[in-house]
Amino acid sequence: MTDTLTDAPEAAPSDAFHVFDTTLRDGAQREGINLTVADKLTIARHLDDFGVGFIEGGWPGANPRDTDFFRRAREEITFRHARLVAFGATRKPGVRAEDDPQVAALIASGAPVVTVVAKAHDRHVELALRTTLDENLAMVRDTVAHLRAHGRRVFVDCEHFFDGHRANAAYATEVVRAAHEAGADVVVLCDTNGGMLPAQVAETVAAVLAATGARLGIHAQDDTGCAVANTLAAVDAGATHVQCTANGYGERVGNANLFPVVAALELKYDRRVLPPGKLTETTRISHAIAEVVNLTPSTHQPYVGVSAFAHKAGLHASAIKVDPDLYQHIDPERVGNTMRMLVSDMAGRASIELKGKELGIDLSGDRELVGRVVERVKEREAQGYTYEAADASFELLLRQEVTGRALRYYRVESWRAIVEDRPDGTHANEATVKLWAKGERIVATAEGNGPVNALDRALRSALEPFYPQLAKLELTDYKVRILEGSLGTGSITRVLVSTSDQDGEWSTVGVAENVIAASWQALDDAYAYGLWRAGVEPRE
Repeated sequence: MTDTLTDAPEAAPSDAFHVFDTTLRDGAQREGINLTVADKLTIARHLDDFGVGFIEGGWPGANPRDTDFFRRAREEITFRHARLVAFGATRKPGVRAEDDPQVAALIASGAPVVTVVAKAHDRHVELALRTTLDENLAMVRDTVAHLRAHGRRVFVDCEHFFDGHRANAAYATEVVRAAHEAGADVVVLCDTNGGMLPAQVAETVAAVLAATGARLGIHAQDDTGCAVANTLAAVDAGATHVQCTANGYGERVGNANLFPVVAALELKYDRRVLPPGKLTETTRISHAIAEVVNLTPSTHQPYVGVSAFAHKAGLHASAIKVDPDLYQHIDPERVGNTMRMLVSDMAGRASIELKGKELGIDLSGDRELVGRVVERVKEREAQGYTYEAADASFELLLRQEVTGRALRYYRVESWRAIVEDRPDGTHANEATVKLWAKGERIVATAEGNGPVNALDRALRSALEPFYPQLAKLELTDYKVRILEGSLGTGSITRVLVSTSDQDGEWSTVGVAENVIAASWQALDDAYAYGLWRAGVEPRE
């Protein structure tokens, strides 16, 4: 009987090696992630676009959301690269596979591939399942055979395998053999508690492969910080199926991260596991999925983080100026990322020159100018400014040094912000700005949900009639940091503001003893930079 409802994708990767993604099931178990069906469909499209071979969508029959996901995925997504996988468990003890409703739900999902989780640790069989070791083996055989009879391709996840193998190697190996002989295409060895180290994983995988001849996979949790290393160690030992999650999402500290695993396989092992040209999508897909789950992308994530190829030390910059490969293990463009030069008080001439080149400003022929910029950056950072995370403010500073004048579009006469505390416990925030733009004096007042928001609205109200390009600007992030010192509430405050014009985002910085004054500086830079990006010529 073959009642599978989904055909093979038109451009599925080679079956010789599997990249299996479980973001929608295991990754969704991360604290702070709560995916809707629409979220899961969006992520599935991103993963298919990336080119993974298998996407585990969840446990149909266990909860209505996952059941609905499989229904909608059949109707709404045409997979180009991936096969959809339904997850479930072996039949219950003492129940025939054909009579188990959860096994039936796996078939009803229409997914062409099914992963069933099986107990491989003898103590878990006896204490969690409350059955015998022989019955557990029968559960594995019966479930695999039943699903195969219904035309499904079957993978078996051996839960707690490595711990079980250490406790009773003969029984854990027998579970693998039972799944393999019943027709499972892949038997996945799971480090469910995440306690293994690479050498232990490699030794166990090699031993099980030699004993059973089964095709083996690896599922590694990251509790020791070794999930990626453990996954690659398993590949070294003969595993040809890797289970990962996007950005390492997962229960507790997470799972093996899909993107470093795939990048390592493609770039370090020279193993083609994605369709041609898809590796350059790595950074984009990572960030897109982070947006869907509403978690800020990790800036220091390997390969895809914005800091993955960022260089700060002057020594690094000097070498990179000669050859970027001297301080980078790959060309960042191969994974869709870019090299960035950070400007700070650690910067030397090479850092400034490279940063200028990044911004389209050639500084290589003017040693005096470069030296002046270096000294100004160091002086400003000593006052509390930081340009590592405020590229726009640095570009304004650099262009001022190059041209001898600041990028100014208006002249501020004065500004003020008022916070009124009312008897009923509410607050009113009002700001007034007085400025000159294009020869006219403007006075604008606005209210906001805070003094900084009120200032932003007042400034926008004053300037938009003269500069309609500002209507596209949107404040996207606002950070305040009290700098170290001994002045208590009089300490220096640094404010970072991120702004978007729908085509890109930039950050600006302000520093003052007053948080509102620091915010004003950052807003002022943000507006100036936004107008510069829009192609508006500055005024004297």
